[in-house]
Amino acid sequence: MKAAIFHGPHQPLRIEDYPTPTIKPHEVLVKVAACGVCHTDLHYIDHDVPTFKKPPLILGHEPSGTIVQVGNEVKNFKEGDRVLLPAVLTCGSCEFCRTGRENICQAMIMFGNNVDGAYSEHITAPAKDVFHLPQEIALEEGCIIADAISTPYHAVKNRGEVRGGDTVVVVGCGGVGINVVQVAAAFGGVVIAVDISDKKLEWAKKFGAHYTVNTSKVENAAKEIKKLTGGGADIAFEVIGKPQTIETAFGTLRKGGRLVVVGYSAEDIKLSAAKIMYFEMEVRGSLGCRPVDYPRLIELCRIGRIRVKELVTRKFPLDKINDAFDLLRSHDENALRSIVIP
Repeated sequence: MKAAIFHGPHQPLRIEDYPTPTIKPHEVLVKVAACGVCHTDLHYIDHDVPTFKKPPLILGHEPSGTIVQVGNEVKNFKEGDRVLLPAVLTCGSCEFCRTGRENICQAMIMFGNNVDGAYSEHITAPAKDVFHLPQEIALEEGCIIADAISTPYHAVKNRGEVRGGDTVVVVGCGGVGINVVQVAAAFGGVVIAVDISDKKLEWAKKFGAHYTVNTSKVENAAKEIKKLTGGGADIAFEVIGKPQTIETAFGTLRKGGRLVVVGYSAEDIKLSAAKIMYFEMEVRGSLGCRPVDYPRLIELCRIGRIRVKELVTRKFPLDKINDAFDLLRSHDENALRSIVIP
């Protein structure tokens, strides 16, 4: 099969012939329809973030496709089924999996990191981790549910605990942040989108934001939001991964507010311990999505409560995958999410 091979950082992916994987009795072989292009992959390529499996490695962790072979122990799938593969596979038996927190599984396996991913014509996965993709969801565009939508869904539902009428601030309206906006709006939140780009804020309005704040045009974004909300937001999500924006998000909250950190940063942040204690503030991290949440998320996408197809603004064939990463590097404001079609 053809695959885009990662041979190491600071070099383009190479399109090469690669052995088609063979399945085990409990696995399925999937012909990849599409795979989302994610900043996580760019961290491996550009920023020296190491992968667990040493190169050569196939990157890509947002796949959808069609089953072409099933193992002899598989009962719930057949050849021809349209499927979605989650970004992360869980063990199901560790303490965290057994207590409902599979997204922080002690033995998690990530496509394109621990094992070969989906920038390829075929991929294998344990049948227990695979989800049926309804006909109402476009097969190619549906791939981004695996991470770009599922990660925000978990952040909003389980970590932010957004309820109807909650005032919700979303700091950062890129490819993940825009879905925090639309999922929070779908849950009934009154959403305030925050970014430095007017174009991204326009996207945010299209996907459900009720108000927008451009931080490059106001002296103090936190003060502006406190004025707008009459004292501060109930919940704030930071979806960039910078100490400054995490601190800004915390500053937008009212007493008893909740900060959810979705963006990754290796740097320390400075938050007021006095405010956290005296005002009973909460600070939570959010990582990935639990497998148990995918069926409900897929159903929300099926009925159109969460929009999928409109999020995909560019498609690239496999042999143009490096162009897709160049687009990601460019921070093009007209690009929300790109996918690669093997």
